[in-house]
Amino acid sequence: MTGRDFHLPGRSPAYAGNAMCATSHPLATEAAISVLRGGGNAVDAAVTAAAVLAVVEPQMTGIGGDCFAIVARKDKAPTGINGSGRAPAAATAQWYHVHGIEVIDPESVHAVTVPGAVDAWDRLLADEGTIGLDEALAPAIRLADEGFFLAPRVAHDWRLSAEALARDPGARAIYLKDGKPYAVGDRVCFPALAKTLKTIAGKGRDAFYEGDIAEALVRHLNSLGGLHTIDDFAATRADWVKPVVNPYRGVDMVELPPNTQGVTAQLMLNILENFDLAALDPLGAERLHLEMEAARSAYRFRDRMIADPDSMQVGVADLLDKRLARDLAAHIDIDRCSADLGPVRIPAPSDTVYLTVVDSDRTAVSFINSLYHAFGSRICDPATGVLHHCRGSSFSLNPDHPNCIGPNKRPMHTLIPALAMRDNRVDLAYGVMGAAYQPVGHTHVATNVYDFGMNIQEAIDLPRLFFRDGRLGVERGIPEAVRAALAAKGHDVFVVETPWGGGQGIMIDWERGVLIGGSDPRKDGCALGF
Repeated sequence: MTGRDFHLPGRSPAYAGNAMCATSHPLATEAAISVLRGGGNAVDAAVTAAAVLAVVEPQMTGIGGDCFAIVARKDKAPTGINGSGRAPAAATAQWYHVHGIEVIDPESVHAVTVPGAVDAWDRLLADEGTIGLDEALAPAIRLADEGFFLAPRVAHDWRLSAEALARDPGARAIYLKDGKPYAVGDRVCFPALAKTLKTIAGKGRDAFYEGDIAEALVRHLNSLGGLHTIDDFAATRADWVKPVVNPYRGVDMVELPPNTQGVTAQLMLNILENFDLAALDPLGAERLHLEMEAARSAYRFRDRMIADPDSMQVGVADLLDKRLARDLAAHIDIDRCSADLGPVRIPAPSDTVYLTVVDSDRTAVSFINSLYHAFGSRICDPATGVLHHCRGSSFSLNPDHPNCIGPNKRPMHTLIPALAMRDNRVDLAYGVMGAAYQPVGHTHVATNVYDFGMNIQEAIDLPRLFFRDGRLGVERGIPEAVRAALAAKGHDVFVVETPWGGGQGIMIDWERGVLIGGSDPRKDGCALGF
């Protein structure tokens, strides 16, 4: 690719030599850059940005959700943190069956696992940062207290969730105004959340997991029939984990291990490595067909096998065996949508924020935080302003499934930050949000860069597609002729109302000393550096 056509709408990549941040909201990017300019490192900036996003993008993320990150310091192997929460100790499949619950409804209190984000933020800062939670939370506290103006994409999502928010008294009181959603340009304040953040800033993470906040959260969840206890909150700990590294086209693709779905993206890339993608039109039916067929194969393994690692029956190495990928690739027909793969159930798109930061020492942070669905479970504790996520809805209630709910168990998780490394150095820190879509998003962007030679902004911009309930949902940017060609291959094509996910990325040009950032136009954010 030679760069964008300046006659057409679009955005250029951001270029800088010192440090850079890319997030889905300008206020978060601004906060991160301020931290970097003040001498903070990439971890400090990432946590600060995540806290701001928890205020200004409440439909996407919050302190009632989960967090994952990969930290890669120059000349050191990357390390990852798993900040996903666990099911209550009393949660067993038998309990749900006895009470006539066969599926965990995302808006049910039983979908609320203990939130892990705050503990992960604290662990990241303590082990890899230079500031504490008090400094990192300060910009978020100011915005929650003094207010912020609602951005267009946030307002769009807010409007779509108004009916669901109205069903919960706490969510209705905090997130609706006279029963209606806030609109673009409205000034929004969250005084209860600001108070909660101030308490965490002053007293540390224990205030959230063991103090008055935890007691209020447990009391509220119990009033709705939840099994949560103060001991469940107090036991929450983020874990440092070793990332999974898998080669593709001369670069090492880095993902986090299960309970995340990161290996799904790596399996997709293993399958696609058997095809000469570079010889195809990047927006042509053949390339997009291959991507979807690889995804359908990989997601079958995800849905049957990925779970809390203590419950998995198949190892990561087995899933990433190149021989498996060659066998799966051999079953793909370039001309037809395969009928023998069987249905793969994929939920509707969900809500997440992804951000990335690279500092002057070339420490790269790939960071993701989420409530899962839009506004999570839509259960909000009015006393604390904490909106709970619904990650427990990812659990199965089939006792024979490795992802069956169990005491203190983590669910199969869609959140996946990523890196691409070359010669043991970070080449690209990136991620694509969008719940189940994320492995496809990672694959789409990675192949755009490493097969088609796009810069990071072009790779993020390129139109996307994904399957849902047996149909193929395409963005409007995919030309009608390509849609027709996909339909001729047997895909049931329709145009989605909301685009697939969002994404950010920073490439490091080590030879020239340049950082190159991209930010998804599907969101409100931007990449900035200095």
